[in-house]
Amino acid sequence: MGKKVKTAITPTREEDYAQWYQEVVKASDMSENSPVRGCMVIKPWGFAIWENIQRQMDALFKETGVKNAYFPLFIPLSYLEKEAEHVEGFAKECAVVTHHKLEKGEGGGLVPAGELAEPLIVRPTSETIIGESMAKWTSSYRDLPILLNQWANVVRWEMRTRMFLRTSEFLWQEGHTAHATRDEAMERTLQMLDIYAKFVEDCLAMPVIKGRKSESERFPGADDTTCIESMMQDKRALQAGTSHFLGQNFAKSSNIKFQNEAGQEDYAWTTSWGTSTRMIGGMIMVHSDDDGLVVPPRIAPAHVVILPIIKKGADNSAVLESAEALKAALRQQTFYGRPVEVEIDNRDIGGARGWDWVKKGIPVRVELGPRDIENNSVFMARRDTGEKKAINRDAFINTIADILDDIQKALFQRALAFREANTFSIDEKKQFYDLYKKAKGYNNGAFVLAHWCGSGQCEEKIKQDLSVTIRCIPFDSPDEEGTCICCGAKSDRRVLFAKAY
Repeated sequence: MGKKVKTAITPTREEDYAQWYQEVVKASDMSENSPVRGCMVIKPWGFAIWENIQRQMDALFKETGVKNAYFPLFIPLSYLEKEAEHVEGFAKECAVVTHHKLEKGEGGGLVPAGELAEPLIVRPTSETIIGESMAKWTSSYRDLPILLNQWANVVRWEMRTRMFLRTSEFLWQEGHTAHATRDEAMERTLQMLDIYAKFVEDCLAMPVIKGRKSESERFPGADDTTCIESMMQDKRALQAGTSHFLGQNFAKSSNIKFQNEAGQEDYAWTTSWGTSTRMIGGMIMVHSDDDGLVVPPRIAPAHVVILPIIKKGADNSAVLESAEALKAALRQQTFYGRPVEVEIDNRDIGGARGWDWVKKGIPVRVELGPRDIENNSVFMARRDTGEKKAINRDAFINTIADILDDIQKALFQRALAFREANTFSIDEKKQFYDLYKKAKGYNNGAFVLAHWCGSGQCEEKIKQDLSVTIRCIPFDSPDEEGTCICCGAKSDRRVLFAKAY
């Protein structure tokens, strides 16, 4: 056996994928566990990624007429009770406020006092509270459509948590719209899903499959749920965004009524759609490697780090001045509408300095020393490929946007090739079962396109037998006669099966 390659992250992906993920988050200094069970502290590097996601998605929303608003964190219990299926879907995850003050107890500690007349639910999602406002704002078809989004936090009480992927509190955006017609609401549902797919593919460099959820996987209370699914490096799926057609269900429970053009009273047709910090977890698992985080340039907090080569006891002013001049020149260049963001790291910590930035996933690292200044060059390293080379300083400045764009495209193509290599069409039940029974750790099977008869019993049996679910019914799945992978009954199209986060 050859000598084992030393990596910055231990264990490696193949040794323990779940622990590798946690170590990447820690080593990149993105977040850490908080004193509150199941919650995390998002540190500046991680939050800057979220800010870039937020800024770019917000612009895409506003291009379609959506406006931002904010609604209360607390939702009266009676509001959730108005929509029975909705409250049942979230009941086990709700955090409930029952008192409004603290008093000193007999032992000297503080105890809850002042019981509320009605319990308040800490926002798990906002359909019901936003519906209340929409009902007040709507009386005529002229008041529609209402196109709203809010950037907020939500709480869903999770028992097993993992930073960015599943925490009790997380950050997200939730869009809510109300329309005069069914067709208009359905069009909005699909429009927002397209926006999610465009953002995730273009900015996060994560290939996605667009589709419709099966009935059992729908959002509680929705008529239809559409989604985007992406493959992680362990071949599990991650749902990166959802857009729901709510029909008139929430409009009826919230009394969102209007007078239509014919002068008749009707209920509005509503939608909701959301993505969250879970996308960051997906980005980590799609692109990162055994040396740490890899960040696509379009959402990176910084694009380039300059590492001046400092000599102890020497006059380093020329190197530091050259580094500042290089930073200023790079910032004159633009990359997708923002200046090329540059960090200068002149800490005197030896080789650990470069490895810190490798682990943080910054797209480009530049070393700059006296010899580079003399030769009018820089020594550049790409995070995605590990390629290192000397390059003319002026050429580097003038082509940095092209370099970053090449990294962005290369990350997407690498992830797409990986998904395609691990996606199979399977028609035999034994082959299907054997694939997933062997799946564990770093190898969680594959994406499988297989026929399904539409039966909830078959869907549940596969889930119980293999921990595999129908991720979606892909929009591009053609009509095709076949037999159900579970029961053998007739089927007219394939659906996407996978293990999932």
